[in-house]
Amino acid sequence: MDQLKNLVEWGVIGVLLGLSVGAFAVGIERWRFIGGVDVGRYASRVRLEADLTRRLNWVATVATNAPYLGLLGTVLGIMLTFQSLGASGDMDVKTIMTGLALALKATAVGIGVAMPCVVMNNLLRRRVRERLVDFDEMRGA
Repeated sequence: MDQLKNLVEWGVIGVLLGLSVGAFAVGIERWRFIGGVDVGRYASRVRLEADLTRRLNWVATVATNAPYLGLLGTVLGIMLTFQSLGASGDMDVKTIMTGLALALKATAVGIGVAMPCVVMNNLLRRRVRERLVDFDEMRGA
């Protein structure tokens, strides 16, 4: 049972940390691309917007789903805690609280991953809008 508990806890946290690394890498790449793009070489606003927003949905998806993944880890951790308590018949408060604290760690990590991703997504979307304004002004729109 402990192996399953560790797998759930560290599996969820590992997935969340992997997603955060991926979102951070995409965010850095997009930040550099958006800042360096020459809007004057684009003939179409639609093509410019498509190039500027490429992969931003990845960051938004991580931002919106990380808390749910953390919550899933918490629910599974609580279920495993209750199942092991029921199987052993041991109602020790220390065992219960330790199991619940470990389960809640997944939600904390999920929120901790989501918050910077939301900020990063908002900053990147703002830079995209600024570059689109540059394009419109250059074209006299």
